[in-house]
Amino acid sequence: MAVTQDSLLYSRVETVLASEINDRVLKVGDQLPTEDSLIARFEVSRITVRRAIQNLVSRGLVEIRRGKGTFVAAPRITQELTELSGFVEDMHAVGRKPTARVISKEIVTADTSVAGQLALTKGERVVRIRRVRLADGVPLSFDETYLPLEIGKKIITNNLKVEPIFSLLERKYDVPLIEAEYKLDAVAAEAEVAAALRVKQGSPIFRIERTSYSTGNQPVDYEKLYYRGDLVRFVTRLARKVSR
Repeated sequence: MAVTQDSLLYSRVETVLASEINDRVLKVGDQLPTEDSLIARFEVSRITVRRAIQNLVSRGLVEIRRGKGTFVAAPRITQELTELSGFVEDMHAVGRKPTARVISKEIVTADTSVAGQLALTKGERVVRIRRVRLADGVPLSFDETYLPLEIGKKIITNNLKVEPIFSLLERKYDVPLIEAEYKLDAVAAEAEVAAALRVKQGSPIFRIERTSYSTGNQPVDYEKLYYRGDLVRFVTRLARKVSR
């Protein structure tokens, strides 16, 4: 009976706080009341409050910041890997406001990896663009984009804080994007990426390598995309291959 009563108590605390988060009474970034305040409000024990908070952490609704307190977490963004789309399109699809911060736009020489992805010769000049992509003001992705020199020099004359590269390629420069190859893995954030995404060095992040192709199977855009593992998840739907 005691177990049932305890379950009802922490479940009530969890449910009320979750409702306040979902209803935006408590907004993203807000600090939750202290343990003592919650104990007094719900007339429960410290153990009950802590268990309710841990359940909210497990659900991704709040995060504990050591030495600071418990805060409402930004909800994870779900991205479907079912079609070729850019960051701006992805964020609009889930009701988020996309923005960008440009770190650099420069001409560099292609190493073996970049040259191979863009069907170039190692040492050829390419354009490299590095940006931080934000959703509702929160850094979500660090993007490193490589473009063949001719089209890349045109792209960097635009305002890349607001102009998506995909849109520029297709609408302004008449370079249709037909398909892309994705490679996704989980890695630890290195110093530069961690600083750009405002996470600790070594935090788990997703790394996507994406090569986009135009007509004639011509590669026109090679990217390394680093997404925060705590704020995004990727989903897809797979068809069963029928045995014959």
